[in-house]
Amino acid sequence: METKSDFFNENPTMSEPAYHIPALLPQTLEYLAIKPDGIYVDATFGGGGHSRAILDRLGPDGRLIAFDQDEDAIANAPDDPRFTFVRSNFRFMRNFLRYHGVERVDGILADLGVSFHHFDDAGRGFSFRADAPLDMRMNRKAPLTAAELLARYDARDLLSLFRTYADLRDPAKAARAIIAARDKAPLMTTFQLADAVRPVLNPKGEKKEMAQIFQALRIAVNSEMEALTILLSDAPKMLKQGGRAAVLTYHSVEDRIVKNFFRSGNPEGVVEKDFFGKIVCGWKALTRQPVTADAEEVESNPRSRSAKLRAAELKTED
Repeated sequence: METKSDFFNENPTMSEPAYHIPALLPQTLEYLAIKPDGIYVDATFGGGGHSRAILDRLGPDGRLIAFDQDEDAIANAPDDPRFTFVRSNFRFMRNFLRYHGVERVDGILADLGVSFHHFDDAGRGFSFRADAPLDMRMNRKAPLTAAELLARYDARDLLSLFRTYADLRDPAKAARAIIAARDKAPLMTTFQLADAVRPVLNPKGEKKEMAQIFQALRIAVNSEMEALTILLSDAPKMLKQGGRAAVLTYHSVEDRIVKNFFRSGNPEGVVEKDFFGKIVCGWKALTRQPVTADAEEVESNPRSRSAKLRAAELKTED
Protein backbone atom coordinates (compact mmCIF):
# COMPACT_ATOMS: atom_id res chain seq x y z
CA MET A 1 0.00 0.00 0.00
CA GLU A 2 1.31 3.44 -0.89
CA THR A 3 1.88 6.00 1.82
CA LYS A 4 2.05 9.76 1.61
CA SER A 5 5.81 9.65 1.96
CA ASP A 6 5.99 7.58 -1.23
CA PHE A 7 4.63 10.56 -3.13
CA PHE A 8 6.90 13.15 -1.56
CA ASN A 9 10.29 11.39 -1.69
CA GLU A 10 11.10 13.04 -5.01
CA ASN A 11 11.73 16.37 -3.25
CA PRO A 12 15.22 17.87 -3.32
CA THR A 13 17.32 18.21 -0.19
CA MET A 14 15.86 19.98 2.79
CA SER A 15 17.99 23.05 2.02
CA GLU A 16 16.48 23.26 -1.47
CA PRO A 17 12.74 24.01 -1.28
CA ALA A 18 10.41 21.94 -3.44
CA TYR A 19 8.91 23.65 -6.48
CA HIS A 20 5.53 22.34 -5.33
CA ILE A 21 4.18 19.49 -3.19
CA PRO A 22 0.89 18.32 -4.69
CA ALA A 23 -2.02 18.11 -2.28
CA LEU A 24 -4.30 15.06 -2.06
CA LEU A 25 -2.15 13.18 -4.55
CA PRO A 26 -3.15 9.58 -3.67
CA GLN A 27 -6.84 10.50 -3.71
CA THR A 28 -6.50 12.32 -7.03
CA LEU A 29 -4.83 9.34 -8.66
CA GLU A 30 -7.51 7.04 -7.28
CA TYR A 31 -10.30 9.08 -8.84
CA LEU A 32 -8.51 9.31 -12.18
CA ALA A 33 -8.44 5.48 -12.26
CA ILE A 34 -5.45 5.52 -14.60
CA LYS A 35 -5.33 2.93 -17.36
CA PRO A 36 -1.83 1.77 -18.33
CA ASP A 37 -2.50 2.44 -22.03
CA GLY A 38 -4.55 5.59 -21.49
CA ILE A 39 -4.02 9.19 -22.57
CA TYR A 40 -4.06 11.76 -19.78
CA VAL A 41 -3.70 15.51 -19.42
CA ASP A 42 -2.11 17.42 -16.54
CA ALA A 43 -3.57 20.90 -17.04
CA THR A 44 -1.31 22.51 -14.43
CA PHE A 45 2.14 20.91 -14.65
CA GLY A 46 4.03 23.17 -12.22
CA GLY A 47 6.68 21.14 -10.43
CA GLY A 48 5.58 17.96 -12.17
CA GLY A 49 4.55 16.02 -9.06
CA HIS A 50 1.22 14.93 -10.49
CA SER A 51 2.73 14.19 -13.89
CA ARG A 52 5.47 11.95 -12.53
CA ALA A 53 2.93 10.05 -10.44
CA ILE A 54 0.74 9.51 -13.52
CA LEU A 55 3.71 8.40 -15.61
CA ASP A 56 4.57 5.84 -12.91
CA ARG A 57 1.17 4.27 -13.52
CA LEU A 58 1.23 4.35 -17.30
CA GLY A 59 2.55 1.49 -19.37
CA PRO A 60 4.75 1.81 -22.46
CA ASP A 61 1.72 2.63 -24.63
CA GLY A 62 0.34 5.31 -22.29
CA ARG A 63 0.66 9.02 -22.96
CA LEU A 64 0.67 12.16 -20.83
CA ILE A 65 0.31 15.72 -22.13
CA ALA A 66 1.05 18.50 -19.63
CA PHE A 67 0.21 22.21 -19.84
CA ASP A 68 1.76 25.18 -18.07
CA GLN A 69 1.90 28.81 -19.13
CA ASP A 70 4.90 29.59 -16.89
CA GLU A 71 8.24 29.30 -18.67
CA ASP A 72 9.90 28.22 -15.40
CA ALA A 73 7.90 24.98 -15.36
CA ILE A 74 9.58 23.46 -18.40
CA ALA A 75 12.74 22.92 -16.33
CA ASN A 76 10.80 20.27 -14.37
CA ALA A 77 9.74 18.29 -17.46
CA PRO A 78 10.70 14.60 -17.27
CA ASP A 79 12.74 13.02 -20.05
CA ASP A 80 10.18 10.43 -21.06
CA PRO A 81 8.99 9.52 -24.58
CA ARG A 82 5.43 9.19 -23.26
CA PHE A 83 5.43 12.81 -22.06
CA THR A 84 4.62 15.98 -24.01
CA PHE A 85 4.96 19.46 -22.52
CA VAL A 86 2.85 22.32 -23.87
CA ARG A 87 3.70 25.84 -22.73
CA SER A 88 0.23 27.34 -22.78
CA ASN A 89 -2.71 28.19 -20.59
CA PHE A 90 -5.05 25.21 -20.27
CA ARG A 91 -7.89 27.28 -21.70
CA PHE A 92 -6.41 26.41 -25.12
CA MET A 93 -6.18 22.70 -24.33
CA ARG A 94 -8.58 21.47 -26.98
CA ASN A 95 -6.71 23.17 -29.82
CA PHE A 96 -3.32 21.91 -28.64
CA LEU A 97 -4.59 18.37 -28.22
CA ARG A 98 -5.73 18.40 -31.82
CA TYR A 99 -2.36 19.82 -32.86
CA HIS A 100 -0.70 16.83 -31.20
CA GLY A 101 -3.06 14.39 -32.90
CA VAL A 102 -5.31 13.72 -29.91
CA GLU A 103 -9.09 14.00 -30.14
CA ARG A 104 -10.16 12.33 -26.90
CA VAL A 105 -8.38 11.51 -23.63
CA ASP A 106 -9.06 9.21 -20.68
CA GLY A 107 -8.57 11.75 -17.95
CA ILE A 108 -7.90 15.41 -17.17
CA LEU A 109 -6.31 16.69 -13.98
CA ALA A 110 -6.19 20.34 -12.88
CA ASP A 111 -4.57 21.50 -9.64
CA LEU A 112 -5.50 25.17 -9.39
CA GLY A 113 -3.20 25.93 -6.49
CA VAL A 114 -0.29 28.32 -6.92
CA SER A 115 3.08 26.55 -6.74
CA PHE A 116 5.41 27.10 -3.80
CA HIS A 117 7.82 28.37 -6.44
CA HIS A 118 5.63 31.37 -7.23
CA PHE A 119 5.29 32.42 -3.61
CA ASP A 120 8.94 31.76 -2.79
CA ASP A 121 10.32 33.57 -5.85
CA ALA A 122 10.06 37.09 -4.45
CA GLY A 123 10.60 38.71 -7.83
CA ARG A 124 7.29 37.38 -9.15
CA GLY A 125 5.30 39.62 -6.79
CA PHE A 126 2.83 36.99 -5.58
CA SER A 127 3.55 37.52 -1.89
CA PHE A 128 3.66 40.44 0.51
CA ARG A 129 6.51 38.84 2.46
CA ALA A 130 9.19 40.48 0.29
CA ASP A 131 9.40 43.77 -1.57
CA ALA A 132 9.13 43.19 -5.31
CA PRO A 133 7.45 44.61 -8.41
CA LEU A 134 3.69 44.04 -8.43
CA ASP A 135 3.67 41.53 -11.26
CA MET A 136 1.68 38.35 -10.41
CA ARG A 137 1.57 37.10 -14.00
CA MET A 138 1.77 33.33 -14.39
CA ASN A 139 2.75 33.94 -18.00
CA ARG A 140 5.33 36.71 -17.92
CA LYS A 141 4.58 37.53 -21.55
CA ALA A 142 0.99 38.44 -20.69
CA PRO A 143 0.28 42.17 -21.08
CA LEU A 144 -1.33 43.03 -17.73
CA THR A 145 0.57 43.12 -14.42
CA ALA A 146 -0.98 43.64 -10.99
CA ALA A 147 0.46 47.16 -10.90
CA GLU A 148 -1.21 48.00 -14.20
CA LEU A 149 -4.49 46.51 -13.01
CA LEU A 150 -4.40 48.67 -9.87
CA ALA A 151 -3.71 51.73 -12.01
CA ARG A 152 -6.76 51.01 -14.21
CA TYR A 153 -9.39 49.88 -11.72
CA ASP A 154 -11.65 52.46 -10.12
CA ALA A 155 -13.15 52.11 -6.63
CA ARG A 156 -16.17 50.21 -7.94
CA ASP A 157 -14.01 47.70 -9.83
CA LEU A 158 -11.83 47.10 -6.77
CA LEU A 159 -14.85 46.68 -4.52
CA SER A 160 -16.32 44.09 -6.88
CA LEU A 161 -12.97 42.29 -7.06
CA PHE A 162 -12.56 42.08 -3.29
CA ARG A 163 -16.18 41.11 -2.68
CA THR A 164 -15.85 38.24 -5.11
CA TYR A 165 -12.36 36.90 -4.39
CA ALA A 166 -11.35 38.19 -0.92
CA ASP A 167 -13.19 37.43 2.33
CA LEU A 168 -12.51 40.83 3.87
CA ARG A 169 -14.30 42.33 6.84
CA ASP A 170 -14.77 45.59 4.92
CA PRO A 171 -13.81 45.35 1.23
CA ALA A 172 -15.00 48.91 0.57
CA LYS A 173 -12.38 50.29 2.97
CA ALA A 174 -9.65 48.30 1.23
CA ALA A 175 -10.77 49.64 -2.15
CA ARG A 176 -10.85 53.23 -0.89
CA ALA A 177 -7.44 52.86 0.75
CA ILE A 178 -5.90 51.73 -2.53
CA ILE A 179 -7.47 54.60 -4.44
CA ALA A 180 -6.26 57.13 -1.84
CA ALA A 181 -2.71 55.75 -1.93
CA ARG A 182 -2.73 55.60 -5.73
CA ASP A 183 -3.75 59.25 -5.95
CA LYS A 184 -0.52 60.17 -4.13
CA ALA A 185 1.82 57.84 -6.04
CA PRO A 186 1.49 54.77 -8.30
CA LEU A 187 1.43 51.43 -6.46
CA MET A 188 4.31 49.61 -8.12
CA THR A 189 5.59 47.19 -5.48
CA THR A 190 4.25 44.59 -3.07
CA PHE A 191 5.28 46.65 -0.04
CA GLN A 192 3.58 49.77 -1.40
CA LEU A 193 0.33 47.84 -1.77
CA ALA A 194 0.70 46.28 1.67
CA ASP A 195 1.37 49.69 3.27
CA ALA A 196 -1.68 51.15 1.52
CA VAL A 197 -4.18 48.59 2.84
CA ARG A 198 -2.66 47.69 6.23
CA PRO A 199 -4.38 50.54 8.17
CA VAL A 200 -7.87 49.26 7.21
CA LEU A 201 -7.30 45.55 7.86
CA ASN A 202 -8.31 43.67 10.99
CA PRO A 203 -5.15 43.72 13.17
CA LYS A 204 -5.93 40.24 14.52
CA GLY A 205 -6.20 38.80 11.03
CA GLU A 206 -3.92 41.12 9.09
CA LYS A 207 -1.83 38.44 7.39
CA LYS A 208 -4.89 36.47 6.33
CA GLU A 209 -6.66 39.51 4.90
CA MET A 210 -3.48 40.71 3.20
CA ALA A 211 -3.11 37.29 1.58
CA GLN A 212 -6.72 37.48 0.39
CA ILE A 213 -6.12 40.87 -1.25
CA PHE A 214 -3.06 39.53 -3.06
CA GLN A 215 -5.03 36.42 -4.04
CA ALA A 216 -7.85 38.49 -5.52
CA LEU A 217 -5.41 40.50 -7.63
CA ARG A 218 -3.65 37.34 -8.83
CA ILE A 219 -6.96 35.79 -9.88
CA ALA A 220 -7.88 38.91 -11.85
CA VAL A 221 -4.45 39.38 -13.46
CA ASN A 222 -4.45 35.79 -14.73
CA SER A 223 -8.19 35.58 -15.58
CA GLU A 224 -8.25 32.35 -13.61
CA MET A 225 -12.01 31.87 -13.32
CA GLU A 226 -12.52 32.51 -17.03
CA ALA A 227 -9.87 29.90 -17.86
CA LEU A 228 -11.44 27.37 -15.48
CA THR A 229 -14.88 27.88 -17.01
CA ILE A 230 -13.49 27.35 -20.51
CA LEU A 231 -11.68 24.17 -19.43
CA LEU A 232 -14.77 22.66 -17.82
CA SER A 233 -16.98 23.67 -20.77
CA ASP A 234 -14.57 21.99 -23.20
CA ALA A 235 -13.85 18.91 -21.07
CA PRO A 236 -16.82 16.83 -22.35
CA LYS A 237 -15.58 17.43 -25.90
CA MET A 238 -12.09 16.19 -24.99
CA LEU A 239 -12.86 13.18 -22.80
CA LYS A 240 -13.75 9.72 -23.99
CA GLN A 241 -17.03 8.24 -22.77
CA GLY A 242 -16.36 7.18 -19.21
CA GLY A 243 -13.33 9.49 -19.03
CA ARG A 244 -12.69 11.30 -15.78
CA ALA A 245 -11.83 14.79 -14.61
CA ALA A 246 -10.28 15.62 -11.23
CA VAL A 247 -9.97 19.24 -10.10
CA LEU A 248 -8.26 20.61 -7.00
CA THR A 249 -9.47 24.05 -5.89
CA TYR A 250 -8.28 26.43 -3.18
CA HIS A 251 -10.92 29.14 -3.22
CA SER A 252 -14.67 29.02 -2.64
CA VAL A 253 -15.47 30.58 -6.03
CA GLU A 254 -13.33 27.98 -7.85
CA ASP A 255 -14.94 25.17 -5.88
CA ARG A 256 -18.44 26.44 -6.62
CA ILE A 257 -17.75 26.57 -10.37
CA VAL A 258 -16.42 23.00 -10.38
CA LYS A 259 -19.30 21.74 -8.23
CA ASN A 260 -21.87 23.39 -10.49
CA PHE A 261 -20.33 21.93 -13.66
CA PHE A 262 -20.16 18.42 -12.26
CA ARG A 263 -23.75 18.58 -10.96
CA SER A 264 -25.51 20.53 -13.70
CA GLY A 265 -23.10 20.95 -16.62
CA ASN A 266 -22.83 24.74 -16.38
CA PRO A 267 -21.03 27.29 -14.16
CA GLU A 268 -24.24 28.79 -12.78
CA GLY A 269 -25.53 25.48 -11.44
CA VAL A 270 -28.79 25.80 -13.37
CA VAL A 271 -30.39 22.35 -13.44
CA GLU A 272 -32.07 21.39 -16.70
CA LYS A 273 -34.52 18.49 -16.92
CA ASP A 274 -35.88 16.54 -19.83
CA PHE A 275 -39.53 15.75 -20.58
CA PHE A 276 -39.52 12.98 -17.98
CA GLY A 277 -38.04 15.16 -15.24
CA LYS A 278 -34.57 13.62 -15.46
CA ILE A 279 -31.66 16.00 -14.90
CA VAL A 280 -29.81 16.70 -18.14
CA CYS A 281 -26.09 16.65 -17.34
CA GLY A 282 -23.26 14.84 -19.07
CA TRP A 283 -21.34 14.34 -15.82
CA LYS A 284 -21.62 11.73 -13.10
CA ALA A 285 -20.17 13.28 -9.94
CA LEU A 286 -17.83 10.89 -8.11
CA THR A 287 -17.51 13.10 -5.03
CA ARG A 288 -20.74 14.15 -3.29
CA GLN A 289 -18.67 16.39 -1.03
CA PRO A 290 -15.17 17.67 -1.78
CA VAL A 291 -12.29 15.54 -0.56
CA THR A 292 -10.01 17.38 1.88
CA ALA A 293 -6.63 16.70 3.45
CA ASP A 294 -6.40 14.81 6.73
CA ALA A 295 -4.42 15.99 9.75
CA GLU A 296 -1.34 14.01 8.75
CA GLU A 297 -1.12 15.64 5.34
CA VAL A 298 -1.81 19.13 6.69
CA GLU A 299 1.02 18.68 9.18
CA SER A 300 3.47 17.67 6.46
CA ASN A 301 2.12 20.14 3.88
CA PRO A 302 0.27 23.06 5.55
CA ARG A 303 -0.79 24.51 2.19
CA SER A 304 -2.96 21.44 1.63
CA ARG A 305 -5.31 22.73 4.33
CA SER A 306 -7.41 24.70 1.86
CA ALA A 307 -7.37 22.11 -0.94
CA LYS A 308 -10.65 20.61 -2.12
CA LEU A 309 -10.80 17.78 -4.63
CA ARG A 310 -13.84 17.08 -6.81
CA ALA A 311 -14.01 14.42 -9.50
CA ALA A 312 -16.54 13.39 -12.11
CA GLU A 313 -16.95 10.87 -14.90
CA LEU A 314 -18.29 11.67 -18.33
CA LYS A 315 -21.46 9.64 -18.72
CA THR A 316 -21.60 7.00 -21.40
CA GLU A 317 -24.29 7.38 -24.03
CA ASP A 318 -27.36 5.17 -23.61
